[in-house]
Amino acid sequence: MRRISLIILLATFSLLFLQSINAKVKLPAIVSSNMVLQRNTTIELWGWADAKEKVTIKASWLKRAMKTEADNNGTWRIEVKTTNSIEPQTIKIKSKTSAITLENVLFGEVWLCSGQSNMQQPIKGYMGQPTFGSDMATVKANNPNLRLFSVDRVGSKTPLNDVEKYTAWQQAAPESVLNFSAVAYFFGQQLQEILDVPVGLIHTSWGGSSVQAWISNEVMSAHQKVNLEDVDITKGTNRIPTALFNSMINPLTSYKIKGALWYQGESNRQEPENYKKLFPAMVKDWRNRWGIGDFPFYYVQIAPYMYGNNNAFQTVDNSAFIREAQLQCLDLIPNSGIAITMDIGDDYCIHPPKKKEVANRLLFNALNQTYGYKSVDHAAPIFSSQEIKDGGIVLKFKNAETGLYSYDQLEGFEIAGDDKVFYPANAKIVNRKDVFVISDEVPNPVAVRYAWRNWVVGTLYDVNLLPAPSFRTDKWDEATQVEK
Repeated sequence: MRRISLIILLATFSLLFLQSINAKVKLPAIVSSNMVLQRNTTIELWGWADAKEKVTIKASWLKRAMKTEADNNGTWRIEVKTTNSIEPQTIKIKSKTSAITLENVLFGEVWLCSGQSNMQQPIKGYMGQPTFGSDMATVKANNPNLRLFSVDRVGSKTPLNDVEKYTAWQQAAPESVLNFSAVAYFFGQQLQEILDVPVGLIHTSWGGSSVQAWISNEVMSAHQKVNLEDVDITKGTNRIPTALFNSMINPLTSYKIKGALWYQGESNRQEPENYKKLFPAMVKDWRNRWGIGDFPFYYVQIAPYMYGNNNAFQTVDNSAFIREAQLQCLDLIPNSGIAITMDIGDDYCIHPPKKKEVANRLLFNALNQTYGYKSVDHAAPIFSSQEIKDGGIVLKFKNAETGLYSYDQLEGFEIAGDDKVFYPANAKIVNRKDVFVISDEVPNPVAVRYAWRNWVVGTLYDVNLLPAPSFRTDKWDEATQVEK
């Protein structure tokens, strides 16, 4: 009898102990000391506790404490207004059994940075694959007004409420930037300096990932059947539809951001038409999840690279088709911008080292379109129309208000007649704003292509040295090419 009473007593004690554990208020990983909250807006704080647990929030910039209550599932959330103050703030979160203090919180500009390995590439580079300027960037990295948060690479079959693995918010310093995304860091460091306000960068990328992996099940299912029930989530995770959205995006969608940067496409290069559907669908999906409207979305066109077959011309083995699809997405995604990289690729390294140039071009988009620096040139020259003239073709461009430029002779142009056979052509800038293309082999030309191959070095720029993307003036499904 005494033994039964002891067992009951122990069971009761264990239950009370477990209840006390469950009653502890828990915050998501991204809500912590050292974080940057989007300034001068309404943000959300959220977390978990026992069902119906009362939670009190005291913020140093607010005169009154705020109170909320966990719902039946134990989730609580509350809206909080932020200011333009640049002073460090404190947030205290209390319940009957918890007392959490978040310190050194800043208000500033928060940007989400995602994609595959070219976004993931850290300041220190990869093995045998450098990031140019890494040493100088590292020694100058100390900046208490630039904060970094990294989501580690984990996949999930179902949407998660919190990230499983991560590097918590930390101030920019030599030791913290070395392993952080180079593109994200260069973008954020310069944005912080120019705006002179705190900047927070959330990095969530996975090398080799497909766009399908970053889309929710609800949206992805409209394009293909998604059934992960019998899928081994640990194998090929970065190519499994919805797997990265579930674990690396969904847990972040309550954290208010200013905008997003995206560098991905290499893994989808052989399906340009599908990418043109999926990528805009992904952006729309993310915007719906965040629920803050069409926030700025700036992305990078993939750079030229050999891809094993530089003779590919009219098949999807030619990455010019995915670059074309990415450019066309500019018109399909509201409030977007593109960074062209035709001049900074690497023929035998898919991770070109000039990451600061990539970040600069993303930054120009943000400065012009998001922050009102209208004098900053952000848009590369884009082919707009052609005129057959003097045995050749005159090409005209939009976004070339102050003209076109080339360091040396223009290269990479080809021209074709009605037979759809493209020959190497001579090209030159005329009237400082047009390009004239001609070839003795094509007396009656009808179409031009520029940089229409896997590996090429772009030679055509505007006067602010923003390179023109590869382009074609035709829409032919069949065409051939005469090699030099």
